[in-house]
Amino acid sequence: MNLVDKVITVFLTEFKPIQWSFNWDDVCEILIILAFIIFFYQKFIKNTSSERLFRGLLFLVGAWIIGEVFVLINLEILGFFIKFLVAIISLSLVVIFQPELRRLLGYLGQHGFFYNFWHNNQTSANPKTNMLKEVLESVKYFSKTRTGCLIVFQKEMSPAVYSDVGTKLNADVSAELILTIFHTNTPLHDGAMVIKNDKILSAGVLLPLTEDPKLSWKYGTRHRAAIGLTEISDSACLVVSEETGDISVCLDGTIKKYEDMATLKRDLEVILEIKDEDDSKKKPFFDINNFIQLKKPNKVSKIKPDEEPKA
Repeated sequence: MNLVDKVITVFLTEFKPIQWSFNWDDVCEILIILAFIIFFYQKFIKNTSSERLFRGLLFLVGAWIIGEVFVLINLEILGFFIKFLVAIISLSLVVIFQPELRRLLGYLGQHGFFYNFWHNNQTSANPKTNMLKEVLESVKYFSKTRTGCLIVFQKEMSPAVYSDVGTKLNADVSAELILTIFHTNTPLHDGAMVIKNDKILSAGVLLPLTEDPKLSWKYGTRHRAAIGLTEISDSACLVVSEETGDISVCLDGTIKKYEDMATLKRDLEVILEIKDEDDSKKKPFFDINNFIQLKKPNKVSKIKPDEEPKA
């Protein structure tokens, strides 16, 4: 009897009893295990540096199965040698990846793991939410350090907003990149940064200034550019004053100053259509119509003289 006949005989003799006891409960259990493995792979491993490691582990599992088959077909020396190699390699992996395993166990044992895992999973499902998170993180730093910035949120269906005169980037939105663009020693910090389709379309963009003669002289160039753009387009602008660190949002030629990041986040979620306005109105302290007069261009909400920022 040759090697192929031995393998066929082993499979027929070893797995035949399993076929008779196989039922729908076994199918469900196998599907659950496969679903868990696929979910774990898609969530934590795919397109990461750990993907090669995962493939290596699959190779070790396959080699162990081959070793078991060799033992069953009376090739015990070869089978035990393969299983011995797999065991040695597996133990060496524990030593090599000890720091990673320690971090993994610490992550699994942290307080509120399941809540944080589900919350992060829900957040990552919406690219606009991730984009807004990065923008708010950078704006908070700008306000604290009094670094001026002007960010334009361009609507998806809107035409180009003077972006041809800026530097094209077409980059993912990240707090690090935004901080770099508006750093005072970079050539792009004086212009506006345009975000469209959850991407940084361009930076160093020059915007038209408002021509409203009633606008207070205390408004600097950044605020005048933000108001001027929103007067002629449906874009929204986020401004941080370089002199005072005040945060403001311009929409439809109106401006609103913010004192806390929570209110700013809620209003931007409505403007960027991350959340519906009706959902936001369920909170008694928030109503978008109370802070911006929609569809009334060429008007600026009144701010007290001591609150008027400069760019």
